[in-house]
Amino acid sequence: MNFVSTRHAAPAVSLSQAIAAGLAPDGGLYVPQVRPSAQAWQRQGSLAGDAAAVLAPYFAGDALAGALPALCAQAFDFPAPLRALSSPGDFVLELFHGPTAAFKDFGARFLAASLARLQRDQRQPLTIVVATSGDTGAAVAAAFHRQPGIRVVVLYPDGRVSPRQAHQLGCFGDNIRTLRVAGSFDDCQAMVKQALGDRQLQAQVPLSSANSISLGRWLPQMSYYAHAALEHHAATGKVLNLVVPTGNLGNAMAAVLARAMGLPLGRIALATNANDVLPRFFAGGQYQPRTSVATVANAMDVGAPSNFERLRWLYADDDAALRADFRVEAVDDAAIAALIARRWAQAGEVFCPHTATAVALLEKLRSEGVQGDWAVAATAHPAKFESVVEPLIGQPLAVPASLEALLQRPASAQACAPEYGALREVLLEG
Repeated sequence: MNFVSTRHAAPAVSLSQAIAAGLAPDGGLYVPQVRPSAQAWQRQGSLAGDAAAVLAPYFAGDALAGALPALCAQAFDFPAPLRALSSPGDFVLELFHGPTAAFKDFGARFLAASLARLQRDQRQPLTIVVATSGDTGAAVAAAFHRQPGIRVVVLYPDGRVSPRQAHQLGCFGDNIRTLRVAGSFDDCQAMVKQALGDRQLQAQVPLSSANSISLGRWLPQMSYYAHAALEHHAATGKVLNLVVPTGNLGNAMAAVLARAMGLPLGRIALATNANDVLPRFFAGGQYQPRTSVATVANAMDVGAPSNFERLRWLYADDDAALRADFRVEAVDDAAIAALIARRWAQAGEVFCPHTATAVALLEKLRSEGVQGDWAVAATAHPAKFESVVEPLIGQPLAVPASLEALLQRPASAQACAPEYGALREVLLEG
């Protein structure tokens, strides 16, 4: 299978080429040349096995095809359990059991394993440049830390991530360089996209991306939805409906693609924070990116969600059909805080602020009489947001061992202006 740009002004490339490039040369995002068609699926009995099965059509004919089972075994060596909530028919898909306690670990580790194989014969180092609104950067840094032939430059909005997120982002060193940008995530993302589109720079410093704009990050995120859906269907005979908290739309788009492939997934609802670009569009307005605002669910503080291009591609730019297929709601900080406090008091359930937006939307759907089995995608461990969560539940949170190990390391980050020239200078330094 080959891959093309969402902007239709770049040549088709192989999967390996798309993964190595990150962004298409016309500034678009890589998508399969042929839209997926639904097929029957059989569970493989493990997350890695289901991952290899669902990714196989995209790897067909590529140089990485033979390594796919090994890639999945290497990347998906921690669980993604589907656990029942206190409310009947409601579940939580826990995606935070990886090294940095966030769902980004799945895609980042798969991308790192893939690029390690693609880079083996390359003499010139590859630089991964990545913008993060909180969790992506740490997952990418952990996945690529000390990987030969690769360096990573992480950009995050200074003052707009939690203290523990900031520590994670700056605690690696070695081949990882962290920039704290005096701006928003959207500023960081724009700088990264400009670097990836700078052909003169690329001639001197080969670049790729590890944001969800990267095909190698996006596609493997289908795996945990496929695994959860297949296991749930085998156990109950029911399809699994999803509520996905989303900012840049990568995680949500992975769920949508998995459903389009015929996995036993039903309705998909999307929850955002006060950054309501998507809810406005799905309510019938124009798609109009806006300056992002800071919220307690900071990893979703995105005013220009890049993967919207992929969502439109999957629906052949039919906005009416796209709007009709999804429920999208914004949840503000007050509602997030109220949800966290109430669910803890009522059932001893604790959620990170991002997961809380999805639980709030699920509660709203249930109040409207929506039936079926529904799972909330829990995107990060609540201990990453102790300054938000602990005051609401009135007690400290246990910190996962992998997160605690990172917090014990010294951390530092370099100040950076929110201007492309500043990033370009860093990238040229080598």
